[in-house]
Amino acid sequence: MVEALLFHGDGGERVAKRHRSATLLDLDILDCPICCEALTTPIFQCDNGHLACSSCCPKLRNKCPSCAFPVGHNRCRAVESILESTLVPCPNEMFGCTKTCFYGKESAHEKECIFSQCSCPSRDCDYIGSYKDLYAHYELTHSSNFSWGISCGITYTAVMFINDEIRIKRVHEKKLLFAVQCFWKPCGVCVTVSCIAPSAPEVGQFSYRLSYTKNGQTVIYESPEVKKVRKVSFETPQENFMLIPHNLLFRSGLLVIEFCIVDKLNQE
Repeated sequence: MVEALLFHGDGGERVAKRHRSATLLDLDILDCPICCEALTTPIFQCDNGHLACSSCCPKLRNKCPSCAFPVGHNRCRAVESILESTLVPCPNEMFGCTKTCFYGKESAHEKECIFSQCSCPSRDCDYIGSYKDLYAHYELTHSSNFSWGISCGITYTAVMFINDEIRIKRVHEKKLLFAVQCFWKPCGVCVTVSCIAPSAPEVGQFSYRLSYTKNGQTVIYESPEVKKVRKVSFETPQENFMLIPHNLLFRSGLLVIEFCIVDKLNQE
């Protein structure tokens, strides 16, 4: 434990206040004893002092599993105060991040941490690294799947079959990988674009435009933001996609899509 005297006030009215700090060696004691996830405010306790997080209380029907007393009405202010004063290192400390965050808030910081690790979009590859290292890895290891690079602000044509599900495009000047994906839906095929990177401000902000034409009929979709993901998902998206109806699809399953990635911070 470390103690220090902090002085407040001016002139002869200075008041000394004792400030103490300590090192918490076992962070598991700050986890919810029911779901074992990190406790976050609000924290509740029953009349016997058993803790429960705000997510567990409704699932328990506000009944303490240890003593059956009601839980979910009385806040545990003491533990909440401990959480609000407990700083922990970023989960990416081993990769170079020097920032700290309050306990239970690590996941929020990790989403925006430039050192967060990203997964290779190739299904048979388990490589994980920073978004820039991932760019170099994909170019070196999966060159057969690497068609060509693109630049922001220029319209390109992506040719793929629906069953291919994904095409990876690279923006060399940004050292970024963009995934163009297609998914079957009951009413047609949806196409979406994502950027494989953390949501860090240093990565930048992008929008995109898609268009698809068959027999003189054109479908156009413009998204104000490219979603950033650390791992590509192959689950059908529920929003932010272009829908191509069945009557505009070729029997071969071939898709010829024009797309453009726009750097929102460097638009001319």
